[in-house]
Amino acid sequence: MLRPVSGPHRLALDQSGFWNFKADPNDVGPNSEDGVGAEEWFLGMAETDQVLALPGTWNEQLSEQGLADYVGAAWLSREVFVPVSMEEQRIFLRVGSADYQVQVWVNGANCGTSTAAFLPFDVEITEHVTPGRKAMVVLRVDNRADADSIPQGIASHEFAEPKERGARAEHYPPARYDFFPYGGVHRPVVLYSLAPAFIEDVHVTTALGDAGSATVSVEMQVAGPAAFVEATLIGEGVMLAEEVAVEEGRARVRFDLAAPRLWGPADPYLYALSLSLIDAARGECDAYTLPVGVREVRVAGTKLLLNGEPVFLRGFGKHEDFAVLGKAVSLPLIVKDFELLAWTGANSFRTSHYPYAEDWLDEADRRGVLVIDEVPAVSLNHSKTTDATQAAHREAIRALIARDKNHPSVIAWAIGNEPGLSGEPESGEPIAHAYWAPLFDETRRHDPTRPVTVPTHGPHPGKVLYPLCDFVSLNRYYGWYSEPGQLDRGLARLEAELDDIAEAHGKPIMLTEFGADTVAGLHATTMVQFTEEFQAELICRYVRAIAAHPSGCGAHVWNFADFRTPQNYRRVVLNLKGVFTRDRQPKRAAFVLRDLWHDLSALARPQF
Repeated sequence: MLRPVSGPHRLALDQSGFWNFKADPNDVGPNSEDGVGAEEWFLGMAETDQVLALPGTWNEQLSEQGLADYVGAAWLSREVFVPVSMEEQRIFLRVGSADYQVQVWVNGANCGTSTAAFLPFDVEITEHVTPGRKAMVVLRVDNRADADSIPQGIASHEFAEPKERGARAEHYPPARYDFFPYGGVHRPVVLYSLAPAFIEDVHVTTALGDAGSATVSVEMQVAGPAAFVEATLIGEGVMLAEEVAVEEGRARVRFDLAAPRLWGPADPYLYALSLSLIDAARGECDAYTLPVGVREVRVAGTKLLLNGEPVFLRGFGKHEDFAVLGKAVSLPLIVKDFELLAWTGANSFRTSHYPYAEDWLDEADRRGVLVIDEVPAVSLNHSKTTDATQAAHREAIRALIARDKNHPSVIAWAIGNEPGLSGEPESGEPIAHAYWAPLFDETRRHDPTRPVTVPTHGPHPGKVLYPLCDFVSLNRYYGWYSEPGQLDRGLARLEAELDDIAEAHGKPIMLTEFGADTVAGLHATTMVQFTEEFQAELICRYVRAIAAHPSGCGAHVWNFADFRTPQNYRRVVLNLKGVFTRDRQPKRAAFVLRDLWHDLSALARPQF
């Protein structure tokens, strides 16, 4: 389903604001409308004395109510007015992201459940509402994860099992990953309406041809009766129009550009694709416009190519994380972070470790920032994965591509991160290959135009994943987690591993994570861990190493900014590997990176 917008035949109403809220630690509210002996919260909760602002995270907003570390179910309700203008329309509700599961009721009717964490969920509610009246919308949100879900979860008692890392590594609240398992509705809830016949989906692909030409191919999926589509591609000095018939709910059109203006970091030019759905009797019944960036991404030998030219990715792993907001989308924060990316000279980032709000990609499209878009399959334990886990993983891949396929900024899919983090032997055995190989095939089936990768934390899972990846992605912390404080030893180990991987696989290699926890304001005249000087020196050496390597295609520092984690002995509330603090103030490494990335010749110069 296309992202809801308002237009001549569409109406989209953002329901952001205060929602009634109840935590449900004992699961007394039902998970279906026929729950026996349960509170009937699916009918609404007008008497609650708590509210949660949406988009929002209960762990941050309601910490004083005992919810700072709460993982479990919670209920939200709000009366929503359905305008008369939606009469004779099909009416839908979209939950932009409710993590990790959401169930939706409207006027007491169970409208469906989604387990697609960090991704939108659309339900049709036409039969359950009356235009001109209010409707009661109720959401049951649950941020618990288990062995079968994506992301995969863990319980506290499991940390003591032999195949985990031991009780000393226990996280509270329990999580298999080093970021906080926020609960809430983190992107807007939208009430929207569509005509009886509408454009349901659009898939745009672009390819470069001979002599500087390009093609723009558009495939449309149409719901309801319609005769044809008028498609117009508008750009600098270009207006191409085609009229194509709708056959069995689909329509296809191709535009040939003799001298296209290509999209890229130096010139993020966007064409406008205008689509008009025509009914033979009633004329235009739907219209939709979306930006199109003409570009091509591919791997050739040891190079990652954008529009036929090698590109070196300079940037960061990030998190959707900020005080009070938690993971809730914030447009001012998006603007601030993109300004800081530009200030450092970065040209890219990875959506570690889950899909970000679509607003991030909109801005990346506009600014020419390159994005590695990631599925929330982080730290999978292959001793616990099941057929259900793989099915959920497959659905997460499908849903991510369905949402983000038309963004030119998205240049690669990361379909997981650091599987086998607990060191289980299954991560390097046939069981892992049987798990991952079909998922790579599934990704390429849905989108053959972008490279696919999985960042790994060590060579053991790499034995399975390096041959499957289009480019090799390495998360490495030599000099930090191993060889602590010994940068010469750590860098020697890194450089030897880069050579070994290049010789064995002949593919581009990217450092998708490297860095050091750093206390802002802590300094030393020698290389001491946790100081700003140590972080800056480690980052400099890693960037120089991968930039100088013949197979190097990028360096993403971990992390852009400090972020909240579950409680454990390795973290002082936050992971402090950010080159910016959580409130976006720079540490010394930010200035060093700015010098490196604005003047690439500085890569060959010592910094200290």
